[in-house]
Amino acid sequence: MRNAPRLKRLLEKDRFPKVAKGKEYEARLKKLQLRMLRVQQGIWHQKQRAIIVFEGFDAAGKGGAIRRLTELLDPRGFQVHPIGPPTPEEQGRHYLYRFWKRLPGVGTIAIFDRSWYGRVLVEKVESLTPPRRIDDAYEEIREFERTLADDGVVVIKIFLAIDKKEQLKRFEERLSDPYKQWKLTPDDVEARAHWSDYVKAADRAFEETHAKHAPWHLIAANDKDHARIETLEIVTEALAEYGSWMESKAARSRIRSLQAALDEIGVKKLR
Repeated sequence: MRNAPRLKRLLEKDRFPKVAKGKEYEARLKKLQLRMLRVQQGIWHQKQRAIIVFEGFDAAGKGGAIRRLTELLDPRGFQVHPIGPPTPEEQGRHYLYRFWKRLPGVGTIAIFDRSWYGRVLVEKVESLTPPRRIDDAYEEIREFERTLADDGVVVIKIFLAIDKKEQLKRFEERLSDPYKQWKLTPDDVEARAHWSDYVKAADRAFEETHAKHAPWHLIAANDKDHARIETLEIVTEALAEYGSWMESKAARSRIRSLQAALDEIGVKKLR
């Protein structure tokens, strides 16, 4: 699929969009969250499955975007998987093994806070995997996502991008907040030294794995509220058919319920 997003181009533009704050933002957010609730209900009732992948720079706001995405959802219908280093058991298996076992069940959504793309991002940048295996990984990921799509799973991939200056600002905020200090690790700080390499790795990953059945969505995330709104817009648009189906089903149910009530008082048919 052509026209893969380009992280380097976005960062060079140095123009990160913002959204209006206050009541306008809250109203827009709530509307999108209710739309997402309808989507989840449609997936549940139609026994479908979806995967939402979140990647991005450290401190790019993945956690906040996921919280807004799931805030109104029924917890029985989704699961968030925060992905860290593999366990000893997982280290002895193919790297995709731990993702296979976390795939969504029927009627549910799986959300990955980092994902199998660690193979071609962090592991590539930090030389944790031999270059030959990195090259193989692009094809393995393409086949993995193609298999998911062929099995009826909707795959949505989101990359949250912030510039280097904004990342430093957020690191400093975490250091000064005792409730957020746990979010900042020495590895996060060390990764800044490999910033350019990470940008190149991300663009290579986009180029190699951007496909119609599993497209990448690059979001300019210097403004957290903008990133949260755009995330909800992207996800609800990609899964719109389930929301529309649910709206139609709900409308039919309302008519039937109203007709039943009218029957009780002797009215035969709704006009």
